[in-house]
Amino acid sequence: MIRLLLNLVICGAVLVGLAFGQVTPAESVVSEPAATTAPSRDETAKSSTGDADIALDAASLLPDLPPVPAGKATLVGGTIERLDRVQDRLTVHVFGGEKMKILFDTRTGIYRDGVRISAAELRQGDRVYVDTMLDGSEIFARNIRLKSSGPVGESQGVILSYRANNGELQVRDAISPHPLNVRVTSSTRLTQGNRTVSASALTPGTLVAVTFGSQQKGADVAREISILAVRGANFTFAGQVTFLDLHSGLLVLKSATDQKTYEIHLDPSEVKVDDSLRQGADVTVLTRFDGSAYVARSVTINSRNQ
Repeated sequence: MIRLLLNLVICGAVLVGLAFGQVTPAESVVSEPAATTAPSRDETAKSSTGDADIALDAASLLPDLPPVPAGKATLVGGTIERLDRVQDRLTVHVFGGEKMKILFDTRTGIYRDGVRISAAELRQGDRVYVDTMLDGSEIFARNIRLKSSGPVGESQGVILSYRANNGELQVRDAISPHPLNVRVTSSTRLTQGNRTVSASALTPGTLVAVTFGSQQKGADVAREISILAVRGANFTFAGQVTFLDLHSGLLVLKSATDQKTYEIHLDPSEVKVDDSLRQGADVTVLTRFDGSAYVARSVTINSRNQ
């Protein structure tokens, strides 16, 4: 009987111990529930997209531009007559009054006085020098260079008139729709080649280069006048064809001698030409200055651009 009571007491103690053993660990891990809040709209959007934190550059979505066309660049000078910012196209009024359409884009280097500028600074009427290259059938601008206007200006053209009594000289500028009016004074230096000449050489139809400065009595003062050609004179040009339009009879040549660009007018019915005369060809042209332009008498193809 006593043994039975002892067994009962022992069993009860074991059961109580087991009960405490089960409860205590559970209580030791119980903690206050974490505070929860509803996710914000931004967080919901981020979790749903997964890539919302990645910033995309719009320019990275555009295809890469092809490399600048290979080959030798040809220099063309003129005035911007039209500027199409939508199609990135310049219409340049080149020497002699012809027009040339030139493409440009972000690959084009644009400089003013040697400092790089953006295309937004190009303006209609700007005088420019363009390094051009063929890009397929289009003319592409590798570089566009501008010069800021300063106290000294330069012009090249044919003398329209000269009034010795008041020293007024009027020149038809090669790349401007308006004639240039300058005043010739006793301090103006007049040259033809390596020699000094008198003002009597300033006859209509003479091709001259004029350097002028600040105004005096409403006109710019000519500092130096160089006589380049007189009516009837013969000239030989050798260099690369930078522009050719047989329909209008215009050939633009970059001289291999002085690296300047010259316009030469030709009549295919009088001057024999063939398919080898094209842009990029190396030619020798015999010309005669008729008082307004160089007129081709013969054209010899030395080599042509393949």
